[in-house]
Amino acid sequence: MPRPFELLDSVETPEGLLELRRRGDKDFMILVGGRVLMTSTITTSELALAENGCGAIAADSSRPRVLIGGLGLGFTLRAALDALPRGACVHVAELNEKVIAWCQGPAAAITKNAANDPRVHFIVGDVTEEISRVADDETIPRYDAILWDLYIGPQRKGGKEDPLYGDESVMNTWAALREGGVFGVWGETPSTSFEERLKKFAFAPELIRTGGSGLKHAVYLATKRKPKAKRAKKTKYRGRRPS
Repeated sequence: MPRPFELLDSVETPEGLLELRRRGDKDFMILVGGRVLMTSTITTSELALAENGCGAIAADSSRPRVLIGGLGLGFTLRAALDALPRGACVHVAELNEKVIAWCQGPAAAITKNAANDPRVHFIVGDVTEEISRVADDETIPRYDAILWDLYIGPQRKGGKEDPLYGDESVMNTWAALREGGVFGVWGETPSTSFEERLKKFAFAPELIRTGGSGLKHAVYLATKRKPKAKRAKKTKYRGRRPS
């Protein structure tokens, strides 16, 4: 019979009680409102997000800038650091300071101390706010890659008005990336509407299905393209033609 998980720490959030639990030395779990958010045993899709997203841009620069939305237990961050050069700068936007403390403290060993890597800079807040800040200020360097490992993913039912995956958010993300930069998004399942939205706003998306034993999460890798030039409208000549 497997050993039960012990509660290490918890904090109240708008989504419910956020908990860090551990079984043995290396088996960790984060729950929110009683639902499993992240475990240290199922990480395939999180690793695929960072390995593919950072692998696509690592050769383009010795000092790439990467933004990760959502820390979880830090496996996406670990994979990103492993794929990036030593001169990289990785910003991680995380809503809750407790999660950062967990990854820098009791859960640090499972990601080889990724959250304490000197290349990492934490932003306590919503990742969309950081993206909007960069998108609105042309003096700030663009990101080479923006990777989202967020709760549930783009199959949410917010549609084009969704604050995370809707029109405005996708447009801001496009503006915050350099040309050829990568927008990587994790999801529990694919979202056709999100894929079409990426195409609508000048991204070239690719869908990767990851996981084994019937568990197939979705990872979208969308490359920033130039927007299509608008065709000039033809004006009809009215009146007498010149002779």
